Amino acid sequence: MARKKRPRRRNDQYRLPQRVAAAQRYAAGVAEDKPRPEPPQRRLIAVALGMFLLCLGMALFFWIPARSLVHDLRANGVTVPATVTGSDSKPKYVKVRYIQGENSGKEVKLSEYAGMLPDLHADDALLVTYDPEDPSRVLSRSWVISPPLNLPAYGTSALALFTFGLTLAVVVRRRWILRTPWPDHPLHGSSDGRNPGSTAVRLTKP
Repeated sequence: MARKKRPRRRNDQYRLPQRVAAAQRYAAGVAEDKPRPEPPQRRLIAVALGMFLLCLGMALFFWIPARSLVHDLRANGVTVPATVTGSDSKPKYVKVRYIQGENSGKEVKLSEYAGMLPDLHADDALLVTYDPEDPSRVLSRSWVISPPLNLPAYGTSALALFTFGLTLAVVVRRRWILRTPWPDHPLHGSSDGRNPGSTAVRLTKP
């Protein structure tokens, strides 16, 4: 006898087994769900803060003494002619000798302005302004009237602002991640920002 042919199941009537459908839904949920991002570590914040404080200290070092020297010489300085007695090629120092006034004949080194010195050579003549209470504090008259562009101070100030913004951004991001409630991720555990150390049950095959 010929076997009875089973009626073929139509494609639109075919349904996946329940376990397979559940596994597909689970995989889709894992693919769409995003775990809580890792918050920046406190060590990173400490490094960024240290860089900011270092740059701030350097900026203050270049700003405050230079501006204080110029302010004092403008207010109480004595202006006299002087002659350059020696300088090196970099220059690391410029020596001048007063040729008028109470300290005539005294030889001193020009004070640095934010680590800078004028480009002068031996036997050059110039006007200088010095502090009568401390003749070793002396600048060329032109620098007292119009100080040169303080590039070191501007550069370190820009770096200080950049590192401050970086530190602030890292702190804000850390607080945002830790304070934002994140949904539980089936593979990565709990994403609750208030309890980042908690873990959820890892699901296996449904």
